[in-house]
Amino acid sequence: MNDIVSLSQVAKRYTRGKESVEVLHSLDLKIAQGDFVALMGPSGSGKTTLLNLIGGLDRPSDGDVTVAGERIDRLSGAALARWRARHVGFIFQFYNLMPMLSAQANVELPLLLTSLSAAQRRQNAQTALKIVGLDDRARHKPNELSGGQQQRVAIARALVADPTLLVCDEPTGDLDRKTADEVLGLLQTLNREHGKTIVMVTHDPKAAEYARRQLHMDKGTLVPGNTP
Repeated sequence: MNDIVSLSQVAKRYTRGKESVEVLHSLDLKIAQGDFVALMGPSGSGKTTLLNLIGGLDRPSDGDVTVAGERIDRLSGAALARWRARHVGFIFQFYNLMPMLSAQANVELPLLLTSLSAAQRRQNAQTALKIVGLDDRARHKPNELSGGQQQRVAIARALVADPTLLVCDEPTGDLDRKTADEVLGLLQTLNREHGKTIVMVTHDPKAAEYARRQLHMDKGTLVPGNTP
């Protein structure tokens, strides 16, 4: 099976005044196509930094980051933005929906940067909403939806461009247990039935159980015993 994600000797440093803080240390990681990986670890372990590198939201200080066959650490800012639009769907703890727009209009937003016609954008958004079970809520605005429904809209928005990879940062962190399980079950279905590759940061062991594989981080590196 092909690797969708391959990191080699990746380090990430941030400068704070005169001090340099290394958040990731010589990290190696491979994630195969169709995998569902949960990244776990204490606060400050580097989970979100790693997720941001995989999703092309940040760049490594050292090392190689290859995702979907592209050395994304070498891309220019504009090229990286185009790459993200084609290959990555983002799902965050907070839904980041536009409050004045309907569910369907929110889902269509990523497609506004494509060459698709208005009719094609509408059709794709309807398909994505159907996948997450909200095709009957297409005209509702965010304040007319529950938290779980809003997160489903956010997932549909992440899916609408048919990305290679879904990256999720604490996607159930703002939800109650029952609703969280429903959202995690949806992610599991997207992985198992639709073949989506998913990388999810979570602090919740119950959420991690929905993944195929759990990787644990501490102090900027994978804990021994993980399978990279």
